[in-house]
Amino acid sequence: MKLAVSSILLVLILLVSNSPLAAKKPQADHIRELQTTAIKNKKSPAAHWGFDPNNYTQWSSHSLRLIPVYTFGTQNGVHGCNLDSYIGKNSPYRDEKKLEAIYGFLPENTLNLKAKYLDQTNLYDIQKAALKAGKKNIILVVFDGMDWDTTRAAALYYNGADKYKSGRGTGLHFQDYTADGTSQFGFMVTAPHNDGSNVDVNTQKVLNPGGKMRGGYNAKKGGPTPWKAGEDKKYLIGSSSNKYGEHAYPDSANTASSMTTGIKSYNNAINVDPNGAPVATIAHEAQDKGYSVGVVTSVPITHATPAAAYAHNVSRNDYQDLARDLLGQTSISHPEEAMSGLDVVLGGGFGTMEKPTGGKSHGKNFVPGWKYISEETINKADVKQGGKYTVALRTPQVKGKVGLKQATAAAIKNKTRLLGVYGVEKYAAHLPFQTADGDYQPAPGKKNSAEVYSESDIAENPTLADMTESALSVLSQNKQGFWLLVESGDVDWSNHDNNLDNSIGAVKSGDHAFKVITEWVEKNSNWDETIVILTADHGHYLNIDQPEAFIPPKKEAK
Repeated sequence: MKLAVSSILLVLILLVSNSPLAAKKPQADHIRELQTTAIKNKKSPAAHWGFDPNNYTQWSSHSLRLIPVYTFGTQNGVHGCNLDSYIGKNSPYRDEKKLEAIYGFLPENTLNLKAKYLDQTNLYDIQKAALKAGKKNIILVVFDGMDWDTTRAAALYYNGADKYKSGRGTGLHFQDYTADGTSQFGFMVTAPHNDGSNVDVNTQKVLNPGGKMRGGYNAKKGGPTPWKAGEDKKYLIGSSSNKYGEHAYPDSANTASSMTTGIKSYNNAINVDPNGAPVATIAHEAQDKGYSVGVVTSVPITHATPAAAYAHNVSRNDYQDLARDLLGQTSISHPEEAMSGLDVVLGGGFGTMEKPTGGKSHGKNFVPGWKYISEETINKADVKQGGKYTVALRTPQVKGKVGLKQATAAAIKNKTRLLGVYGVEKYAAHLPFQTADGDYQPAPGKKNSAEVYSESDIAENPTLADMTESALSVLSQNKQGFWLLVESGDVDWSNHDNNLDNSIGAVKSGDHAFKVITEWVEKNSNWDETIVILTADHGHYLNIDQPEAFIPPKKEAK
């Protein structure tokens, strides 16, 4: 009997150890250990979030940090279609008139005759110049919430060494890729026009234009570069809701809108100006010229960044109406005549439910059910129901990559658009966090609970790289060209949770998607006709105190 029991136990141990979700943790997962210990102790010698080094999770929102910008296909002499036109001596922050044109006023303590940085709105200018110059493919890659410190944390881990302390950096594909010598590097201000604007979603009106706190950037307080801190550690997190700083820090709606429309607006605005008037995006302009247009994201397709590719709304939280705009259906902002809609929409948003909340975050036309995109909207879009889209949804027992590939092939064959909605329903419908070591077993964050995925959660969802590949396949069928936004949105979600394990993994996930893009360009295009801008929309407030702590220990030789 003892032998039989022992045999059964051995079999059970072997079965568990061979399970895809069986943990090789904690012994082999360096960042998970670092993160778990930091959350447990509420302090870490390795890093901290915010201005208090004795509190690991002191700040969990955005900051006003300067943000790195990597461009590819821009070092080619086309006027306005390169970073040189907006940095150094050409920085708009050295010129009062240019600052007034950007903000609509002259922000206090923002003029800087030594400024080396561009403004976030200049990324729209680069895309506009690329469109005017006849560039065939324009791609904007946004690692939501990835500031310089976040990038460095990932590079430290994946390099296994401390290889840089300033500048472009090395170790990630987007840092090392040269695009045949056409790559450039710079950094930008992401300040909003203002914070504290109140809106009425149903009437699409801004109730107090100008809000409560203006934007701007004080380099003396905030720092002259992303890697050099300023004199005031609290300045970077100023807002109308706290006593810190003199300029408002940004949100993802205004920042994404700045990159797609070329204007600054209030925090929470989706492609409307500070007074609430809709503004055309670079995607609209490209579409008018005959280009195909699309968005890909690892978070819900109606979150701020993907929504700002195309939609109009006074509130980033009116998710269902944002979905209607993206898919070319009438909405609260376009009630009579819908816009044309995007050609490709791929990302999260699957299944998460919500009941009406009184019309504050969404309007009276909210449809109970799926929060981020209504099932009614999906059905109207489906080509099987008379719509324009081949639809791919997360489906039980169907591998996400396989299902998406099948839908992609069908869209190409039948000359339809492509809509894909995936995600983990119980976790706000984002794709699973791959984590630093890539095994989808997140460490706990500020919320003190780690997300736990089932085998089906992982299998039934494609990756950001998979979706990027599908988008390129469909959009490139248009010989005129295309515009595409790819967002690694889980960087932001991870940083809000003060979670290094998820954040570093999200950077790598986005890097994989960027590699899909560069490989596609090398095989199907070139760096004369294609331009790629890779950046973040804003930063968070990670501070790396011991860089060596991020480097995994070397494995002992057997």
